[in-house]
Amino acid sequence: MSIASAFGLGKKVRYAVVGAGDITQRSMLPGIKHTGNSKLVAIVTGDAEKAAALAEMYGVDATYDYDQFHELLASGTIDAIYLGTPNWRHAEFAIPALAAGIHVLCEKPLEISVEQGRAIAAAQAASSAKLMTAYRLHFEPGTLAAIDMVRDGKLGDLVTFSATFSQSLDPDNHRAKHGIVAGPLFDMGPYPINAIRYLFGEEPIAVESAVATRQAAAGFGDLDDTFAVVLRMPGDRLASFTVSYYAGNVDHLTIAGTKGSIHIDPAFGYGDTQHQTITIGTDKREEKFKPTDQFGGEMKYFSDCILNGDDPEPDAEEGIADLRVIEGIVEALKTGRRVDLPPFERRRRINTATQKQTLSPITPPETVKAKSPSGN
Repeated sequence: MSIASAFGLGKKVRYAVVGAGDITQRSMLPGIKHTGNSKLVAIVTGDAEKAAALAEMYGVDATYDYDQFHELLASGTIDAIYLGTPNWRHAEFAIPALAAGIHVLCEKPLEISVEQGRAIAAAQAASSAKLMTAYRLHFEPGTLAAIDMVRDGKLGDLVTFSATFSQSLDPDNHRAKHGIVAGPLFDMGPYPINAIRYLFGEEPIAVESAVATRQAAAGFGDLDDTFAVVLRMPGDRLASFTVSYYAGNVDHLTIAGTKGSIHIDPAFGYGDTQHQTITIGTDKREEKFKPTDQFGGEMKYFSDCILNGDDPEPDAEEGIADLRVIEGIVEALKTGRRVDLPPFERRRRINTATQKQTLSPITPPETVKAKSPSGN
């Protein structure tokens, strides 16, 4: 019997969301119904008041505390989970879910270490269930168009990449309370790191330099609020990025080659029209890409993979690839020296012909006991 037959014609993948923070509430919860092939059936959170309010809002009967997660896995009521807990709790929920045959859509970063990422990958390999790391930009039309231009050789031989991604974080936000693993390197860093990898189509070979700063005016105590990193790519090409919790909202990247360049703004966020400035020789043109529901789109893709028996592209290996770079950056910060990264080969890349999702954007709902990073 095929997987689609097992689910039945027209059936939807039944999801529990695990973790009910700002991103889950503003983007994924309203996006689930939008997919057409997915259904919310349970909510897992450590806050009973929040769980009750969200259950009423979305017409869900089942809510669970984190301590009841194994009861949920044994209930027979879900097919998959969306995992939106803090980074360091991903393995805690992903591994038992996979062991129970429950599919996992896991927010990035996959975990906070390569070791933990590999533990999740091993659990998936031993399971009948699928795992996807939630890289929503792997399905975003503007991003895929830029990848196609690079792959078609329109920019010539790639030379350099640069990006800045910053947001003014409220010092009271939980991201400011757990050190480096919740700070901008782990929270925002995966976006430019992943972009470097999908635009170059290769893996960084070294962290040339990494520095972090801590501004007293930011109010973050002992948290480094800004990181600047230079990576060396194969062929002696360079990629640099800055991520910050202190600078104002900035979100752009530039990829440049021997024949031209693409500048993208916004490069990593969602909800706004994406502007691309494409320069080929002396010719310059502007392209605009309308916003899409990136969260609903990535879940739609994952549910299609589940229903059709396909393996999702941004899998555990994709998450490990970024963690490999983050670990190198952390080591470079400690030593102040270049760090050569261990050899790594990515076996799959984005399929721009089949992964594009174009669901219309949603209006974020009011949240329940969950503030945006800026405190608004």
